[in-house]
Amino acid sequence: MRIIQSILFSFVLIAGISCTRHSDQITTIKFWAMGNEGEIVTQLIPEFERNNPNIRVVAQQIPWTAAHEKMLTAFAGGSLPDVFQMGNTWIPEFTVLNSLEPLEPFVNTSSTVHLSDYFEGVLKTNIIDSVLYGIPWYVDTRVIYYRKDLLRQAGFKEPPKTWNDVLKVCEIIQKQAKEKGVTRYPFFLPTNEWVPVIALGMQHGGHFLKDNMTRGNFSGPEFRRAYELLGTFYDKKYSPSGMQLITNLYNSFSEGLIAMYITGPWNIGEFSRRVAPELQNEWMTAPLPSMDSTYPGNSLPLGTSLVMSRTCKQKDAAWKFIEFLGSREQSIALYKITGNLPPIKSAWEDSSLVNNKYIQAFHKQLERVEPLPQVAEWEQIVIRLQIYVEYIATQTMSVDEALRKFDAEVDQMLEKRRWLVEKQLKQ
Repeated sequence: MRIIQSILFSFVLIAGISCTRHSDQITTIKFWAMGNEGEIVTQLIPEFERNNPNIRVVAQQIPWTAAHEKMLTAFAGGSLPDVFQMGNTWIPEFTVLNSLEPLEPFVNTSSTVHLSDYFEGVLKTNIIDSVLYGIPWYVDTRVIYYRKDLLRQAGFKEPPKTWNDVLKVCEIIQKQAKEKGVTRYPFFLPTNEWVPVIALGMQHGGHFLKDNMTRGNFSGPEFRRAYELLGTFYDKKYSPSGMQLITNLYNSFSEGLIAMYITGPWNIGEFSRRVAPELQNEWMTAPLPSMDSTYPGNSLPLGTSLVMSRTCKQKDAAWKFIEFLGSREQSIALYKITGNLPPIKSAWEDSSLVNNKYIQAFHKQLERVEPLPQVAEWEQIVIRLQIYVEYIATQTMSVDEALRKFDAEVDQMLEKRRWLVEKQLKQ
């Protein structure tokens, strides 16, 4: 009997030791994802954990509206997660805080992440001062959604490829509408959005900031031309100058109140569901027109990336997770679940993307996107710019006055950066 008890005790002891060792070998990484992706990513994590049984991922969903403040608070408190999703326009700000781990050493040994397979303009948003801080997760850019039937009636079988042609088609559409006694705004440019005016500015040469990006240059000749072009749409009533005139975008599009509109990939699903059924074959997407003969014109590389906290204690495990989510296969899987566009060029060869006629314009546009100025204050600048879009739309200020005042505001926003740059130059 004593022999049996001894054997059982030994078995229990060994089993206990085995469990302890197994538990000790599990590495847990914390992951923050924003908005809908925070919920969707839980469908992708089980495969990662099956392939990496010694790594457990604890994902937390963060609302987009609270994400920026929560990350800043977490940084201040030393509690940033190991891996987190980050909007591309936020990366410069968090690199200034020295909160992100450079990823190039991990990429150099990876057999999964190939930087040459990313859209160049998208990848650039993750490189600050020649250092790679993020791996693009999904991408967003802006194209035109348009009514094919209204453009045909105006004599355009194809969407306009230059802004001069856009103005021509707007003139014809509006003239035809007046003859019918109806109101029509051919090209809707919302006054509460900064993306269209920045895209126009980029197509005119950019140069939004000057003096080592320490002062505003919106009153410079490049952005001035863009701002004046924007004003033309409001002056000629090609776009409404008040948001109250378009209370329901999809109804307005269906009713022909608007014929063209710049927006992102998420609206493919919305247009498919909410535009009138009889018009489902009468809308399409097209890349942005150009200021010259090079088509398409520049657009913006928006979207989000995967970054690693500099304070992460398990960097190898964290990189494996970034590598997994950033792979071609998971990029396609995310697209199939959410409609978010892959930043990896080879992913676009998958039949699920090839067979979607609406996203082909986005594919073409992604080949011509340019990163925004990489300064921490950029988000603050463009949010304020929206006010000045409204000023030009409502003719509250002249172009000269608006751009001069806006530059003065931008100079104030960049005061700290200016001090830092001047200090570095003196050293």
